[in-house]
Amino acid sequence: MTGGAAVLSGLVGVIRGRVAAELSAVVRDGRAGAGWGVADQRAFAAGLVADMLRRHAEQTLGAGQRMLTAVEEEQVTRAVLDGLYGLGGLQPLLDDPRIENINCNGADVVWVRYFDGQRMRMPPVAASDEELIELVRTVAARSGLEERRFDRASPGLSMQLPDGSRLFAAMAVTARPVIAIRRHRYPRVSLDQLVELGTISPELRTFLRGLVLARRNILVAGETGIGKTTLIRALAADVPTSERIITIEDALELGLDRDGLHDDVVAMQAREANVEGEGAIGLAELVRWALRMSPDRVIVGEVRGGEVVPMLMAMSQGTDGSLATIHASSSGGVFTKIAAYAAQADGLAMEATNLLTAAAVHIVVHMSVAQGRRVISSVREVTGADGLLVTSNEVWRPGPDGAAVPGAPLRAQTAAAVDTALAAYYASVPAGASW
Repeated sequence: MTGGAAVLSGLVGVIRGRVAAELSAVVRDGRAGAGWGVADQRAFAAGLVADMLRRHAEQTLGAGQRMLTAVEEEQVTRAVLDGLYGLGGLQPLLDDPRIENINCNGADVVWVRYFDGQRMRMPPVAASDEELIELVRTVAARSGLEERRFDRASPGLSMQLPDGSRLFAAMAVTARPVIAIRRHRYPRVSLDQLVELGTISPELRTFLRGLVLARRNILVAGETGIGKTTLIRALAADVPTSERIITIEDALELGLDRDGLHDDVVAMQAREANVEGEGAIGLAELVRWALRMSPDRVIVGEVRGGEVVPMLMAMSQGTDGSLATIHASSSGGVFTKIAAYAAQADGLAMEATNLLTAAAVHIVVHMSVAQGRRVISSVREVTGADGLLVTSNEVWRPGPDGAAVPGAPLRAQTAAAVDTALAAYYASVPAGASW
């Protein structure tokens, strides 16, 4: 860090501490209005920063020292307010709509990836690794459903940021603290938008819409960061507003309770154990709880372990039309992944797991990257189970450019259900309107 940068960092720390103390005093003494929200507090804090910077300018002028430029004063103001109400040095990166992923390998080794695939190294986001750790702790304390620990006893932290981005942080198990932030370009997304992005064709959009309206249980598969959560949001956008949705996630990410499209949504988040190692509530338990809450559909953010059997049971016991994501390198490989999870968690034999899978899962959608863009590459219809195999038809298969094109025909029963659901949809929705 250069001398000038160190001076600014030190000034930011001093002013931030004074502003925080003044804000606490205002609240404690009852000087803050009863209706003060975050915007009111931020505006008040901005006024305090301006006063402190003016006094600092008078002092430096009197001492014959170099005064801050207007640009430097603006940098100090933003850093103070971002530290109090934002995410400190990470906030400017989060404010850039072009950035998709943010990765910090320590406070000063910062890489971002833009939505066009370009990677670039950025300036430090904190003055030291210790300050970076403290920033993560502060964010964890004021975001999410409950405060989450981040220390040597709990060295891993996964949570949702206020803007809907997903943050994972690790310490103690790495030489330096690590932060990885995955951003969602379209917090509110539809299948029509995915057509515009080139992820799906208009024909595939109609097909997927029909599956959702026909209440088919769908698993979305693919590698990490491929866009599975975005696709789940787009599929959920076609769920009728009259239906009750329960979402289950390790870290709140889907945001269907805040998208303005759905009126009756309960978002559930897994809970980590406390200091004594007690009180943990995993995804498997939340799936069981969800079934007691009269859901029309259950959406599991990511299946990766013991929750697979409860999820399959939920899908096969009256919550048709449910959705989930799973990591898999191909649409056919999903069934092997499910069997492995079930064997590890519940000791189920593959034959039993395959029977349960065939009864619960109707459709598997696989996403991949083709010619530099994210696409749906394969769609399988589950047709049954035969011993060690789950049988399926690839009704959409990779085309010449890697994007899905029509393959094997749907079974007559499924095709009739999709056609009926789409006919009812188009009869009830005016031309050009959404659901």
